[in-house]
Amino acid sequence: MAKQHHEDEADASAGPVPVDALVDYLRSQATEFLRALRRHREASPGTPGGGRSDAGVGPALDLRRAARRISGSLHTFQPLLDQDWAERLRPELAWVSGTLAAEHAHARQSDRLLQALHRLSGAPPPSPVGGPPTPGSPRPPAPRAADRPASGATTPTLGPIAGAGSTVIATRAPGRTGADRGSQAVGAAKAGALLERRLTTARNRAHSTTLRALGSARFHALADQVAVLAGEVPLAGDRAPAAGPAGRRLAPGRPGAGPTRSGGHRTSPAGPTDLRPRAAAAEGRLGDAVAALPLVTAGRPYNATALAHGLSPNPAPHSQDAPWHQVRLLLRLHRYALEVLHGEAALDDARLAAAGRALDRHRDAAEAAAAAAQAARTPRIAPATAYALGVLHADQRHEVEAARYAFHDCWRHETVGSG
Repeated sequence: MAKQHHEDEADASAGPVPVDALVDYLRSQATEFLRALRRHREASPGTPGGGRSDAGVGPALDLRRAARRISGSLHTFQPLLDQDWAERLRPELAWVSGTLAAEHAHARQSDRLLQALHRLSGAPPPSPVGGPPTPGSPRPPAPRAADRPASGATTPTLGPIAGAGSTVIATRAPGRTGADRGSQAVGAAKAGALLERRLTTARNRAHSTTLRALGSARFHALADQVAVLAGEVPLAGDRAPAAGPAGRRLAPGRPGAGPTRSGGHRTSPAGPTDLRPRAAAAEGRLGDAVAALPLVTAGRPYNATALAHGLSPNPAPHSQDAPWHQVRLLLRLHRYALEVLHGEAALDDARLAAAGRALDRHRDAAEAAAAAAQAARTPRIAPATAYALGVLHADQRHEVEAARYAFHDCWRHETVGSG
């Protein structure tokens, strides 16, 4: 965001922001982590082989949300914290956050791609069949390859989505459309079934991985560290000086020991520390990353840049997406830093929220396009199915382009409005 906008916010606050704000923020997020963990354990199946339930989705998202905020704050304000402790905790938080994100990402891709197939095939808008699924209810089985219509009977088309991720194949009498349109409808139906099989398998695998991770000794050790964090935050001043004249460690508050602050937490030996310079550094890194983006090109509608190299045989993600993903991560760190400084007031920044939504949309569309391209590489699929997946891939790359334009528009308006 524009620096002037946030500098005005900082000037309106009551001077320097002490390290106590960081301590309180980390402790509150650690408490949220532990609460979400308790709710997740109460709602989820007890064993990896147990029945699948969606009741733990909300707690899992809250758990990941707290883990991201703790990890992001440790990254931004690490010089003010115990270095060894922060470097040990951050990778573990990133591990659990990534593990929890995998299942949600596959479900998000499935919903996005099937919705797009409905839209592109001209079928009615997807709607739940028989009402929305209740938490914990079994999911309908994915369509099998053997479930194909009899030759000459009816032509399958995409029908409404049952629940989240199940495709119902509707039928209509033959002869109402041309042969080409009928072939495309068959290709869209088969493409939907193929995508659902692949993504459902990946989601189930990620679900099992999550259950194993949450029951592992590694995660229990992390939960113990977060429980300690909820009561005490190790600061940089806690380690200096480490020992007295005779090599003995000095207790807090005794002569020669590091300074303390109210509540039993020590501050830096140099005295109270202002958090604003570290937050400003995070904002500077974000500004530098945004400056490296091709915003001029992104600001031109229908520039088709996102479609470049769409026919490349390289299965790796588009290299042009990486800088945008990096900006998304830096924007998240910037937002977390503002939460530390300004508390709940930071959540009311409409421009910041709009930029985040645009980059989330960019990430979702890029991942969905990659999933469609990967499915199109399946051996021995019908030409009509491959064609439908190609159209779907191009559609999602257009969504990538639209998200870049939305981010450019949001950023430009914020820059102008803050001048």
